[in-house]
Amino acid sequence: MLSKNNKIVDLTHSLSNSMKGVDIVPAKTIKKDGWNATTLTLYSHVGTHMDAPIHFNVSDQTIDKIPPERFITKAWVVQLNDIQPSSMITVSDMDSVAEKINKGDSLLLHTGWSKKLNTNAYRDELPRISEDLAHWLGEKQIGLLGVEPPSVADVNNLEEVTKIHTILMKNDIIIVEGLTNLDQLTKDQVTLISLPLKVENGDGTPARILAIE
Repeated sequence: MLSKNNKIVDLTHSLSNSMKGVDIVPAKTIKKDGWNATTLTLYSHVGTHMDAPIHFNVSDQTIDKIPPERFITKAWVVQLNDIQPSSMITVSDMDSVAEKINKGDSLLLHTGWSKKLNTNAYRDELPRISEDLAHWLGEKQIGLLGVEPPSVADVNNLEEVTKIHTILMKNDIIIVEGLTNLDQLTKDQVTLISLPLKVENGDGTPARILAIE
């Protein structure tokens, strides 16, 4: 049970028509039909979302087959507020948590990048995971990696984006991209709840991500 002392921070972007890959239109109205409803058309990796290994054919695991017990974890917050556009996030950037991480823990990388949502820089100048860091995260056996940019790698570089996703996924690391509100966290360790839509055979899906202090 949560107590009154718990703080819950929603790390999820709201889906809206301002996002590329989102189309929300009225389907029913109170006046005409007796209730309000909408039709949602969503790109599977829009907004705050979770990837499944089949996204890069690393394995045949789809989003609905990821064990739900992996969606609630202990997570460590790494402060990277001074990160530069298009820069690599390296192993040395993990010094604050390197000795704390246990197998199955999650990592949340706070770069402040979510503030660039709906700008060209958000997608085209994102800070990304270096190859060495991807391998290091695998060696540490982390369970989930959460980042603020829309990808862990340069989406304009197919070789890089394939390589980094593949390394992480081969090490059984769940990838969550497009986080927000990490600046509202005051603790370096939180309980993370990451709930993707249960889409049959899904390669990825928008997800609701919550942090509990």
